[in-house]
Amino acid sequence: MTKLSNRDRILIEGLKVVHAHGYAGASVRDIVSAAGVPQGSFTNHFTSKEAFCLEILDLYLAGGRELMAQTLRNDAVPPLTRLRLYIDATKDWLDRDQMRNGCLFGNFTAEATDHSEAIRERLVAIFAELQEAVADCLRAAVTAGELPADFNCADVAGFVVSSLQGASLLCKAERSPAPLRRFERVLFAQVLR
Repeated sequence: MTKLSNRDRILIEGLKVVHAHGYAGASVRDIVSAAGVPQGSFTNHFTSKEAFCLEILDLYLAGGRELMAQTLRNDAVPPLTRLRLYIDATKDWLDRDQMRNGCLFGNFTAEATDHSEAIRERLVAIFAELQEAVADCLRAAVTAGELPADFNCADVAGFVVSSLQGASLLCKAERSPAPLRRFERVLFAQVLR
């Protein structure tokens, strides 16, 4: 087993700290303490907390890309089933901490975009990537005959990503998966019927 570098430990453990405590609530001291490295290690590897946070967004996105590959972009599964699997996996991901932490992307959108233009721009790009994955899945559903030929895949994909983020925030506030369950129920019963 390869020993992690201090930089990797800071990223991995720091992601957990920032996800649990928020952009403003997680200090550099908290991050290095969780990583078990000296405080100077942070400034050796990251020019600022903003630079660090941009990297943890990418680390979190890597997990999201794996999830999208297994669900939304998995051509072995019928398209609307893929979308349902993605939403269910999102529920499972949020439930790992009893809905306390929410989605890092949504949390940063609510908390950090007023403080960092670089973070705001990165989040816009991330949400565009998520939206495109959903739109591709919906286009596959049209091709498979699961949705009508005139279905507006791009708009509905935007709706899905926005609604999923909103439901995730409500799950965090309510400490309950009920908002995600409601979103999924309405999406499949009303929007995608």
